Amino acid sequence: MAVTDDVTDLPTPTGPMRTYLYAPNEPGRPPVRRPGVVLYSEIFQQTAPVRRLAVQLASLGYRVAVPEVYHAHEPPGCVLGYDDAGKTRGNALKQVVTLNEFDADIATAVAFLKDHPDGTGAVGSFGICLGGHLAFRAALHPGVRAAACFYPTDLHTGTLGGGADSLTRAGDIRGELLMVFGRQDPHVPAAGRRIIYDALDAAGVWFTWHEFNAAHAFLRDEGDRYDPAAARHAIGLAADLFSRCL
Repeated sequence: MAVTDDVTDLPTPTGPMRTYLYAPNEPGRPPVRRPGVVLYSEIFQQTAPVRRLAVQLASLGYRVAVPEVYHAHEPPGCVLGYDDAGKTRGNALKQVVTLNEFDADIATAVAFLKDHPDGTGAVGSFGICLGGHLAFRAALHPGVRAAACFYPTDLHTGTLGGGADSLTRAGDIRGELLMVFGRQDPHVPAAGRRIIYDALDAAGVWFTWHEFNAAHAFLRDEGDRYDPAAARHAIGLAADLFSRCL
């Protein structure tokens, strides 16, 4: 279905959080309440590939919110480049933003979708790279029913935001997780994936696990690491998750 887009600034303890909104558009049909999905970007914020991913999710029938994760340190609308300067800035900022700040922003985005007048109250999260970890953090929130975490960085090392307790809190997750990785991803190597799997298994989390013969960022429809076939399959897995849980 067609998609409309909008923008809003959500209030947070560290200032307004620019958030991009996407929703199904069906002219001539009576309004339909929609579940919500918070989409967390890579370290580069809402790039063109992230926007296209948001539109895809919205076209499946979800109200999608894409918050700027570095809103306290960059002006609204900031997009970091897929280059060395962008990588350096993005990787530095993910250590500057504290875990409490990340969690406060997550709570704000989840509450926005959960309480949206055109929503159903059901909320899921979807994230890639840094966003994969933030989608996992969102799953710790009792209002999140499902989380699709794509190659989440810093999850096995616990280094996000100066020291994340994400895996040690895995038992707090009440929804379902979809964990997706590329086997040729140096940022989440086999040993790191094993740490994540064992922690989820030990905590009794309800999750599915998928590894593709693909590189880091294989979902990004730009650049030489993009794998269209794997991306199509993986997005289908996320669509099935949200259809089942939301």
